[in-house]
Amino acid sequence: MYIQPNLEKRVEYFLDLPQLHMGDSLNIAFTSFKIDEIKATMPVDKNTVQPFGFLHGGASVVLAETLASVGAWLNIDDEDKTAVGIEINANHMRAVKKDNTVQGIARPVHRGRQTQVWKTNIYTMNEKLVCTSRCTLAVVEM
Repeated sequence: MYIQPNLEKRVEYFLDLPQLHMGDSLNIAFTSFKIDEIKATMPVDKNTVQPFGFLHGGASVVLAETLASVGAWLNIDDEDKTAVGIEINANHMRAVKKDNTVQGIARPVHRGRQTQVWKTNIYTMNEKLVCTSRCTLAVVEM
């Protein structure tokens, strides 16, 4: 049976975390927290482009796994557990030039006690699909 955790309490805890993480390095900014949907934006800038000035596929994967991990963690009703990625794939459909912004939207496919699967789509700000990703996460002790 799925037990919905206290979303507001979990989001407040997450936003108050003192340590920096990879998402901070890429300027990922969370814009929406829901039990079944997490959103964030990421600039296409010097930190996220490949040498030819386009969004690096690895940066898209970082955004996708960050959203999936946070989304999965928000769905765990145990303060001593977290979610870590164990597999991720990504298909890149569109190039995005430097000086733009992309938005990621992650939604759960499966929310189990030991594993979760999340799908993330990344879009341009004009809602054109850039990347689609699926991430499997393990629920582990912290």
